[in-house]
Amino acid sequence: MNLQPHQIEIIGYCAAFLTTIAFLPQAIQSWRTRDLSGISAGMYGLFTLGVGLWLVYGLIIEKWPLILANAMTFALALSILVLKLRTTKPQ
Repeated sequence: MNLQPHQIEIIGYCAAFLTTIAFLPQAIQSWRTRDLSGISAGMYGLFTLGVGLWLVYGLIIEKWPLILANAMTFALALSILVLKLRTTKPQ
C-alpha cells in the first residue's frame, strides 16, 4: 500500500475521532446518573495515565491526531475517574 502523507493523516484523524467519541456516551451517562458502580477506579486510573502518556508522546512527536484525540479522551476519562473517586464510599 502506497499512501501519501495527507492520506495517512486522514486515517489518523478518523481513528482519533472514533476512539474519542466512543467515550462520550459513558461520560454523559456517568455525569447524568452519578452511577459509577460498574466502573473500576483502578482500571480508569491506569487508562487515564496511559492516555496522558499518549498525549505527551503526541506532543513530543508533534502529531496533531494524537494530540487532539488524547487531550479530549484524557479530559473525559479524568472526569469519569474524579467522579468515581468522589462518589465511592470508603469501606
